[in-house]
Amino acid sequence: MTRTLITGAAGFTGRYLTSLLASRGHEVHGVVHHQPRSPIADAHAVHVGDLADHAAIADIVDRVRPHHVVHLAAVSFVGHDDIEEMYRSNVVGTRQLLEALARSPEAPRSILLASSANIYGNAREGVLDESLPPAPVNDYGVSKVAAEYLGQIYASRLPIITIRPFNYTGRGQSDSFLIPKIIAHARDRAPVIELGNIDVARDFSDVRTVIRAYASLLDAPAAVGGVYNMCSERALTLREIIAMVEEISGHRFDVRVNPAFVRANEVRTLSGSVAKLEGVIGPLDAIPLEETIRWMLDA
Repeated sequence: MTRTLITGAAGFTGRYLTSLLASRGHEVHGVVHHQPRSPIADAHAVHVGDLADHAAIADIVDRVRPHHVVHLAAVSFVGHDDIEEMYRSNVVGTRQLLEALARSPEAPRSILLASSANIYGNAREGVLDESLPPAPVNDYGVSKVAAEYLGQIYASRLPIITIRPFNYTGRGQSDSFLIPKIIAHARDRAPVIELGNIDVARDFSDVRTVIRAYASLLDAPAAVGGVYNMCSERALTLREIIAMVEEISGHRFDVRVNPAFVRANEVRTLSGSVAKLEGVIGPLDAIPLEETIRWMLDA
């Protein structure tokens, strides 16, 4: 049976990907920093360990001997206020994982590193493709650029695939993220919602589309060594998304811009090209955001 190791398996994306890969016959091993409060459905085994601790992650790699690895573990909230934790998780954790895999006597067939479209920064117009150089404007983006460079260091020794997801959402995502927060207010029939800049535009995908793409990349030998955007090619402002949620839910609320939620160095527009990814795995058959919102409202 194909053994697949997923770091960050207890997170939003990790739980969905674990179930998908298990349904496709993978023996999925999850790596988590702490024992999760709720079981990870369909995981064959869950291993507790700090990715930044080389001995701990090397021991897990040695016991699992994975055929595939998906590295999702990261501090993924841009506004996270513990900068040291962000760099330790996103940079040091990535380095220690790659070193452990490079030293393993059984090299994986593929290693998917989850980066972020935040590496593109703010000084862009039009559709962003993978040829653009990094220009991060916040610590999260910087940490992901550093993780990508680590992947380049190990590329001659490991079959690395780098994915740059743009924003995505779905059931189970934390309300600290924008669409789940808006959905929660609509579901609770709240009269007012406080947000930051509602005129920023983002390219949103459904988490179910994202995990299908990740699973396809693992089984695509031609993908190894490449860097790929994961996106919908459709940028919407938060104002437009709010209108969409109001229309679908039948509930309207007052939107108040709270200056405390307006981030410094806010990326104004993020929209990407998915052509390179589809050239390797075929058409995404992406789920429209309207369908995603209905799914989330019905939860």
